[in-house]
Amino acid sequence: MADAPDRAIPSPAAQAVGRWIRLTMVACAVFVLFWVRRDAPWTPMQIAGACVIVPSLLLWMTVQFQLGDSFSVRPQARALVTHGIYSRIRNPIYVFSTFFLAGVCLFVEKPIFLLGLLILIPAQIARARKEAQVLEEKFGDAYREYRRKTWF
Repeated sequence: MADAPDRAIPSPAAQAVGRWIRLTMVACAVFVLFWVRRDAPWTPMQIAGACVIVPSLLLWMTVQFQLGDSFSVRPQARALVTHGIYSRIRNPIYVFSTFFLAGVCLFVEKPIFLLGLLILIPAQIARARKEAQVLEEKFGDAYREYRRKTWF
């Protein structure tokens, strides 16, 4: 069986369009989620969920832009991003998306769905380890120093 050819890296313009599409879809989903509940009083669980959803979404959107053209679905080492939120957290997309999903579980008043995080979190840790391996292979000591100074 022949090896699969390497996928071409999308152009910066295509990456920017993709980033805007992802951000717009998530923001619209949150808007619809809140819109559906506009006429009914919110329960304490929904308020708690909203208090988690909004900041985690804003932070997730921020790190998407800070990551820039280095975003990829598969682990790739395009650049070592160490500025902004990445100067404190190595994998903020995973962190903030987890908080976002937890907030959604609370907002829809289905805390049992939080058990899904028992699957998601180990999967994200495994993915982060694979990404770390790829980054360490390409950036060596610079990545090891960055890893030493940051969390997850």
